Amino acid sequence: MFGIVRPCSHRLTEGLKTEWMAHLCGLCLALRSDHGQLARVVTNYDGLIVSVLTEAQVESRTGRRRTAGPCPLRAMRTAPVAQGEGARLAAAVSLVLASAKVRDHVADRDGLLRRRPVALAARRVAASWDRAGARTGASLGFDTAVLVDAVDRQTGIEALAGPGTSLLTVTEPTETATAAAFAHTAVLAGRPHNAEPLAEAGRLFGRLAHLLDAVEDQAADAASGAWNPLTATGTDLVEARRLADDAVHGIRLALREADFVDGRLAHVLLAHELKQSVNRSFGTAGCVHGEAGAPAGAHGSHQPGPYGSPPPGGPYAPVPGNPYGSPPQGEGPRPPAPRGFLAGCGVFAGLCCTCQMCCAKEYEGPWSRRKHEGFCRDCDCCDSCDCCNCCECCDGCDCCDCGCDC
Repeated sequence: MFGIVRPCSHRLTEGLKTEWMAHLCGLCLALRSDHGQLARVVTNYDGLIVSVLTEAQVESRTGRRRTAGPCPLRAMRTAPVAQGEGARLAAAVSLVLASAKVRDHVADRDGLLRRRPVALAARRVAASWDRAGARTGASLGFDTAVLVDAVDRQTGIEALAGPGTSLLTVTEPTETATAAAFAHTAVLAGRPHNAEPLAEAGRLFGRLAHLLDAVEDQAADAASGAWNPLTATGTDLVEARRLADDAVHGIRLALREADFVDGRLAHVLLAHELKQSVNRSFGTAGCVHGEAGAPAGAHGSHQPGPYGSPPPGGPYAPVPGNPYGSPPQGEGPRPPAPRGFLAGCGVFAGLCCTCQMCCAKEYEGPWSRRKHEGFCRDCDCCDSCDCCNCCECCDGCDCCDCGCDC
């Protein structure tokens, strides 16, 4: 999984969490249905926003859900998943932009991609994803050429960028690509008047995605000698933060201009969670699961940011004295038969990706299948930091009924 909008489930209401998972699983299954099993590796948290925006603008949701079979990433449970044009557009966009990411890594000669045979294979996979995304896009009336053109221009812009080059010059291709994808959701939903504000939201979202990726990777890029837009243009983190905050504010203003039928999830993801993403990347605020009273700067990201590092023991470190462990042997109902090693690994990955191990009311142990409660389910972390204070972003607007008191 990759992407900048990674909401922790304890910040979503139960209904919105179910909707978010429906779009995430819908994107994954749309990739499988249209492009085969391998394409599922490009499932990402940001791509599902295209599906969310499409559904937020339609009058009726009839036929936009189906029940999917058991999946290791859902602890082998069935679930309602999104289907239809929004999910397929999200799949097409994800494929094309993932191919761009692969080519970018090839150009930077990252890791195994330094080896010529591996780089050649990666280029072929990226090219096949471009073609597959173009086919799906064409069936939806979306020309992915604008995405491919943006990808092609990115390499040339990076080659010419140097100290003094505006950072916005470097982010422009990404902005153009995401603006086109966001705007087309209005076309699919039959609300062409939404195309302009959603294009603006998409443009700023693309800028923010590029900025945060650069901030999070700057130290690693410096160590490996890879190209990084902040380092190449001489942009400091203070200016990068200013641009990121401006982008978040601009997205909120653009969303106010759009006409949604039910925009609660879109609002939570793009107005509330984007702010958390910025804080997480810059390491300036956040909620440390399981450590009440954690200071700002000790953010709850799974990766250390430039200004902070994860809590001792990792983000899922148990609280001392936490009563929610495995029940003693011989007490309570006998658990079902344990899972095998590989099946347990798949379930463990799903529990981590969806934050169930820290936030769920109850989850099933990946190998033992015993019932557990999330580490921070009853913690008071939300009283000691601003991670759940979603109202700070609304600036007095009547945004929506998203579960907060805005």
